[in-house]
Amino acid sequence: MTPVQITPDAAHTLVVQVFKAQGMPEALALPAAKALVQAEQEGLPSHGLARVPFYAAQMRAGKVLARAAPELSRDGAVIRVDAGFGLAFAAIDAGARMAQEVARELGVAVVSVTRSHHFGVAGQAVEPFARQGLIALAFANAPAAMAPWGGNRALFGTNPIAFAAPRALGDPLLIDLSLSHVARGKVMLAQKAGQPIPEGWALDAEGQPTTDADAAMAGTMVPAGGAKGAALALMVELLTAGLAGANFAHQASSLFDDKGPAPNLAHFILVLDPARFAPGFTERAELLFDAVAAQDGARLPGARRMAERKGRAEIFEIPKQLHDTLMGLAHG
Repeated sequence: MTPVQITPDAAHTLVVQVFKAQGMPEALALPAAKALVQAEQEGLPSHGLARVPFYAAQMRAGKVLARAAPELSRDGAVIRVDAGFGLAFAAIDAGARMAQEVARELGVAVVSVTRSHHFGVAGQAVEPFARQGLIALAFANAPAAMAPWGGNRALFGTNPIAFAAPRALGDPLLIDLSLSHVARGKVMLAQKAGQPIPEGWALDAEGQPTTDADAAMAGTMVPAGGAKGAALALMVELLTAGLAGANFAHQASSLFDDKGPAPNLAHFILVLDPARFAPGFTERAELLFDAVAAQDGARLPGARRMAERKGRAEIFEIPKQLHDTLMGLAHG
């Protein structure tokens, strides 16, 4: 089936229409649409428009509260954001706006988001800080998909980590990684397409390696770096759900269906103002970046993503079946 070509503006409008049709106010739909369209532009369809039908179904079922507006409170450098069982994007944006102000005031700000949903592309939560001259580090937990090292039952989420730092010129440094070998959304896309997955991505329900996407979704993801990735996933659970009072991964419902209660996930963002530390951060950083670039074949993290985004600035493709589904949801 021939893919559908669509402009970012048209895709953004379509996603907003879908969410508004489910009862979401436009002010909450706009940041969600922006995040999902940007994921497509960055070559990350597993976190892009393919998520919209899941979100819409969960709104209709009440698993996501379409009208939930984020509520903020501040205690010194700590900003608490209650997403109210809505989507994560408006809550992340609201916390980020306050965090920029607090980081300028105090040199540091910490955002803790509770009663939230899918974090989306983690790099999107930190990149805006770096473009304002700040450093940011973000974590999020997700429904259980990885076993603790040596175990055989899913207990931790794939729990992304993202980091962004300003540069003297050009785009920020951006590091964005899942603590599973690959994001679970990639397995979901393979499952929907009826395609196998590469070896090393996942284990089946018996803990055996599998290339079958159905078996992988019923089993567990392989942690990045083995025991080290599993240990980092535990750390993220404590910094997100532990601090926010939200669900740990094994308590959270699925992001891929409309069954059960709200997943009640959590996010954690640390923001630093480098101007409060030793002077000349960006200049020193460029010395390190230059040393990386001096090695043949080496590149800085995030460079590919920035190139993908620029390459899809005017138009990108989505599967026709997905486009037809979105059109139906927007007008149904």
